[in-house]
Amino acid sequence: MYTLVTLRSVPDFAVGYVRDLRVRWAMEEAGQPYSVKTIGPDEQISSTYRQQQPFGQVPLLLDGEQSIFESGAILRHLGDKLGLMPSGERERQLAEMWLYAALNSVEPYFGAFAELDVFHAGEAWVEARRPGLEAMAKRRLGDLEGWLSGCEYLAGTFSVADIMMSTVLRLLESSGLMEQFPAVSAYQARCMARPAYARAMAAQVALYSAEKAAA
Repeated sequence: MYTLVTLRSVPDFAVGYVRDLRVRWAMEEAGQPYSVKTIGPDEQISSTYRQQQPFGQVPLLLDGEQSIFESGAILRHLGDKLGLMPSGERERQLAEMWLYAALNSVEPYFGAFAELDVFHAGEAWVEARRPGLEAMAKRRLGDLEGWLSGCEYLAGTFSVADIMMSTVLRLLESSGLMEQFPAVSAYQARCMARPAYARAMAAQVALYSAEKAAA
């Protein structure tokens, strides 16, 4: 049995965006049962948890005797174990490259742009910084547009790369930028329409709704 370790509670704005969503989605795509263990600030700084997750973050996946941290590493692990990587050698290579590209070449820029309004709304420096970050986000969307204009999913068939990329794209949901890139918008709509995504999101929302109600 897999155990997903995640946060016990988060601020309202973070519900639906905690990165355990990526792991939940992979499990749901494969029809794989899993249990959930929640932790709070005290556990996060404990020496026991830091031996499994040196940064005290989530998600953490427990797979038998193995503990795996970082959502990208977890998805790569589950991709093989749960059949969420393509079967062809070239397609597998593409899926792996796009998994890492989502984290390294795309997420930092989308995240920085999204944070302007989430964490820094009204601060004097924001409007001076916005044009540069918006330009970089559009550049990356343009890069994705070129690739996705010729394929349904990043590596041909749906894989963990698409779980990662589409969760990264969600950072721009309220920005209006994606609508300027039709292939990216269509790709995101396909990913978001998958039943496994809906189940994963519902599970995360249910966890934090129950925690809030009990507080």
